[in-house]
Amino acid sequence: MSRTERTRPQVVIVGAGFGGLAAAKGLAAAPVDITLIDRQNHHLFQPLLYQVATAGLSPAEIAWPIRHLVRQQRNTRVLMGEVTGVDPVRKVVMLGDGPVAYDWLVLATGVTHGYFGHDEWAADAPGLKDLDDATGIRRRLLLAFERAEMASSPDLCARLLTIAIVGGGPTGVEMAGAVAELARRALARDFREIDPRKTRVLLLEAGPRLLPGFPEQLSRYTAQALDRLGVEVRLGKAVTRCNADGIALGDEVIEAGTIIWAAGVKASPAARWLGVTGDRAGRVPVGPDLRPRGHDDIYVIGDTAVLLDKPAPGTAPVAKQQGAYVARVIETRIGGKDEPPPFIYRDRGLLATIGRKAAVIAYKRIQLKGRLAWWLWGAAHIYFLVNLRNRVIVMTQWLWSYLVFERGARLITGLKRQ
Repeated sequence: MSRTERTRPQVVIVGAGFGGLAAAKGLAAAPVDITLIDRQNHHLFQPLLYQVATAGLSPAEIAWPIRHLVRQQRNTRVLMGEVTGVDPVRKVVMLGDGPVAYDWLVLATGVTHGYFGHDEWAADAPGLKDLDDATGIRRRLLLAFERAEMASSPDLCARLLTIAIVGGGPTGVEMAGAVAELARRALARDFREIDPRKTRVLLLEAGPRLLPGFPEQLSRYTAQALDRLGVEVRLGKAVTRCNADGIALGDEVIEAGTIIWAAGVKASPAARWLGVTGDRAGRVPVGPDLRPRGHDDIYVIGDTAVLLDKPAPGTAPVAKQQGAYVARVIETRIGGKDEPPPFIYRDRGLLATIGRKAAVIAYKRIQLKGRLAWWLWGAAHIYFLVNLRNRVIVMTQWLWSYLVFERGARLITGLKRQ
């Protein structure tokens, strides 16, 4: 059907992450035409992004073309483009190629890195939100070892083999464990002039403990498990400076060849598009119906939104549940039926892995740690991958890595030709 022939209600979904994709799939059988817009042509399984950054998995193993995922939905078209604004009066979304009209709009645009007012740190302390970030960090990590092998002095070698990770949430913890194992296991015998096992890995957290969203007992266990991996955990000191030479914690300067940022997020410009005041991270305040005040035909979900009555964690299960809820609401409104009850997040628990032998899980009153938690963490992540092919590939990669400590994706790409 051509654009000019569209007469059914138009649903525009901006963002093909967990929330946006769940909303689109929830409307697959609805009498609507869906336009799914994303800057990228792929859907990304972000919980495993750190494994691409640490050479554990290849990008294609955690990402899938959006068009492929919705190819059987005849009511759905996909546009790859950058949204620059929303006009709620005209009910259009602004794209570079022109406006896209909507009857209902779902904003699921996610978040990016937040540097607490120091955006100049981004060049030297990249964050981890998309595949480009992951492959860029992988390149920095692997190049650090290559350059250390040719270092002209012990001091330069020591700086290159110092890796600082800022932020003690799940991403920082998982990165720290994976980087430590990459250096001490996967790369241990690959070099002749340096000993990768002497790599210094630091995890820096401004708060009093790691994994602040988890029970305190699991936070203590996480710090102990990282210590066994050789990770230096620093708590209670905020970063005051980042540059190419290293990082500063107040008066203390740590010379580091690689800095990875996992300490804050900043929402997309959705609040500005809608003319509402966002929270400290720029997220759009929404009510229990997932609509911002004054916008009856706009829904904001996932990391882009903050629930006013009961904030939910910024995790994939929240986004997926919100996307499915919005799809049900839109379908009932089209049919003239009563809307479902307000959105309530059904807790799916919190999970974080610490290297290849340990993890922590908090689910309501249940707390698990150690190897059993690691196997459950792995099973959960494999289950939620999009298709069978990727489940088999990822499971095989993990089992092989578990047995022999080998990382198969240690490729340095993106270098400019000299």
